Amino acid sequence: QVQLVESGGGLVQAGGSLRLSCAASGRAFGSYTMGWFRQAPGKEREFVAAISWSGGTTNYADSVKGRFTISRDNAKNTVYLQMNSLKSEDTAVYYCVASRWGSTTIFSEYNWWGQGTQVTVSS
Repeated sequence: QVQLVESGGGLVQAGGSLRLSCAASGRAFGSYTMGWFRQAPGKEREFVAAISWSGGTTNYADSVKGRFTISRDNAKNTVYLQMNSLKSEDTAVYYCVASRWGSTTIFSEYNWWGQGTQVTVSS
């Protein structure tokens, strides 16, 4: 069983930055694909970014490409999401996810997910 705990959310003005962190339990963190999804009020959960077990491959949604960066530190069992140039449409609850398999943009294909952290961008 893997537990994921997100942190770093909050309120920020448009154009600002936030860095989300996700701390994972378990010894096998370094073998998992990690990712982030988000869900805005009244909208479906959507893929944001994913990173391979080694960190060598990343994947981003078109809506965040060039503004967000996903990274990981396997020694700390932590994955990060650096969010720059934030827009009001980035407002959502952000969820950290983990998978035993490869990167996917489909939430149900991930094995574990956290409780989420709220990000609110004011315009």
